[in-house]
Amino acid sequence: MELRQLRYFVAVAEELHFGRAAERLHIAAPSLSQQIKALEASVGAALFIRDRRHVELTSAGRLLLTDAREIIALAASAQRRLEGTSGPLRLGYVSWVPDELVASVRSDLRLDEWVMPSHIQIARDLDGGLDAAIAWAPVADGRLHLQLLWAESLAAVVPARVKDETIAAGRLRVLLDADLTSWDAWNQFGREFAEATGARVLEIDGGGITGRGFHDHCRKLNAPVLQSPKRHQVSLPPGLRTRSVRDPTPLWCWSLVTRAEDDRPHGARASRDRRDADARARQGAYLGLRKQSTWVPPQDPHRETITALTDA
Repeated sequence: MELRQLRYFVAVAEELHFGRAAERLHIAAPSLSQQIKALEASVGAALFIRDRRHVELTSAGRLLLTDAREIIALAASAQRRLEGTSGPLRLGYVSWVPDELVASVRSDLRLDEWVMPSHIQIARDLDGGLDAAIAWAPVADGRLHLQLLWAESLAAVVPARVKDETIAAGRLRVLLDADLTSWDAWNQFGREFAEATGARVLEIDGGGITGRGFHDHCRKLNAPVLQSPKRHQVSLPPGLRTRSVRDPTPLWCWSLVTRAEDDRPHGARASRDRRDADARARQGAYLGLRKQSTWVPPQDPHRETITALTDA
């Protein structure tokens, strides 16, 4: 069992999609599939159930996922200690943490246990509860430094009978939830996307942006529905599949959020770590964007960057 294979396994387990995991890892999907098969042979158990429609973890896969994350974190911590660095860096996140960022941090990384929505993580960063956060920022803020980590292309969930390989943005339904505590960021993004593209907004209450509730809405609507960037732990049920969105492709821009001015000792460390991660982060963020018709909100702090890249 190799550490690299564990990183690949965690990526597939979090994405539940080999194509997206391969894009996140910057490797070819066939190579990723081969590495997962090699890992399964090494541990002597199937880790995923996969067919043409969906990917899901087996019971063995669920058991390994917890251990794999701990092993990866321990390896990164050991590497940092060997480099002679120390001191905690508190990092909050919403949905995912890129392995490249973990590897680049030259201090004792402490992933916050509270997985909270973007607007809450940014507020915690501002009040000093976190040193950094991975979140979606709706606008630029002079109090913050926002480093683009990844421009995530959002997909549509469609009935299995739909044969189109891509779905025009104007055909989509966009679910918005009345629970602003959990879904304020998504609601802002979704409403602006619908206004810009002609997609249809559907107001819901009591959950249903992710998980089985989301799948229930998709089945009832029997129409293409925009999928949120939240990592979906429940695999797609029979009768549903994902498709890429076009004309335009909506991009959810994940930022590494740090305070612009921080006079505490670990604030300087966070800035150094942020600069060290910059080159790797940009490579991951811009993968596959050129020559695409894309959309980001008008006030998105990374809009000019995305426009320049897609027009290149």
